[in-house]
Amino acid sequence: MRLKTLLLASSGIIAAGMAHSAAHGEMADSMTLVSWGGAYQNSQQMAYVVPYLEMNPDVSVTWDESSNEAVAKLRAMNEAGNVTWDLVDVVASDAIRLCDEGLAMEIDHDEMLAPAPDGTPASEDFGDLIVSDCYIPQIVYSTTVGYRTNVEAWNGNTPTDICALFDTETFPGQRALEKRPINNMEWALLCDGVAKEDVYDVLETSEGQDRALAKLDTIKDDTVWWSAGADTPQLLADGEIVMGSTYNGRLFSLIVEQDQPVEMLWDAQVFDLDGWIIPAGLPEDRLARVMDFVRFATDTQRLADQSKYISYGPARASSAPMVGQHAELGIEMAPHMPTDPANATNTFLYNYEWWADYRDDLDAKFQAWLAQ
Repeated sequence: MRLKTLLLASSGIIAAGMAHSAAHGEMADSMTLVSWGGAYQNSQQMAYVVPYLEMNPDVSVTWDESSNEAVAKLRAMNEAGNVTWDLVDVVASDAIRLCDEGLAMEIDHDEMLAPAPDGTPASEDFGDLIVSDCYIPQIVYSTTVGYRTNVEAWNGNTPTDICALFDTETFPGQRALEKRPINNMEWALLCDGVAKEDVYDVLETSEGQDRALAKLDTIKDDTVWWSAGADTPQLLADGEIVMGSTYNGRLFSLIVEQDQPVEMLWDAQVFDLDGWIIPAGLPEDRLARVMDFVRFATDTQRLADQSKYISYGPARASSAPMVGQHAELGIEMAPHMPTDPANATNTFLYNYEWWADYRDDLDAKFQAWLAQ
């Protein structure tokens, strides 16, 4: 499996990056890129956009930080017949939904993306991280938990597994969890005694969904619900919560770059993917520009370069051996990756297809539960 390849890839040939090849025909001179803001968007800006604009000084790029609402907004734009976005960063399950609904363009990965430096076709280099015909993976990240290391009420106890989230006796204090069912429902079932391999079978039933929500009920009064990835790091830094979930790259920034008294809990970290989709039906000039940019931005060198700015594993197998040091701090980045073997002893593999099928229904049920 590709994730295992990423886990095992620790050394290899340092290869030169592929030069990007320009698309033929007229190309638009501006692009609107959609991402998530914060440290992750900055890593994209530094690794892909800055070098691309240096090579194409007449092009301008505008960022929109609406990726968490990408499905709803693309549905609305499509309905109105006015798609203003050119390239959208989404998680895998959203890509599957957008592809199924005809809102994302199907692509030929080998024709449109650069091969690896040794000539390996893109489809093989990305492997089974290509979870949809419309999806161009960029990074493997994980949702995990950060906790403060100086909580007096814990009497020297330290969280060692994900179920510390639900143990308010040993670890009293406010938590922060994302304001959506994904990850929360899985963790709740794991900590209610469901075996890892059975989680999605249980979650498929209304009884299983109720069981997960009942477990979450036990900490509902102790929980702050977040919508933006930056929320938990800020709450941890301010001491307003004692532990909370967010993306591992946000916690890396908090712990390593900002030197806060926080540690990362890797247990049951949930692997997920971020990648690009191209909205369906773009005018030819805009599509030509986007294709030129995407070929450059997803080549082996660029995906390796992104890891200089954030602790997410590159989605190409050929990029993994090229992961080096942080651009400013000079520290080796490999040990901070969710895919590093030391961090990946007990991971939870998120089921993209399952969530693509059940997301709308469970979103409604979860929001109704939150409102009770």
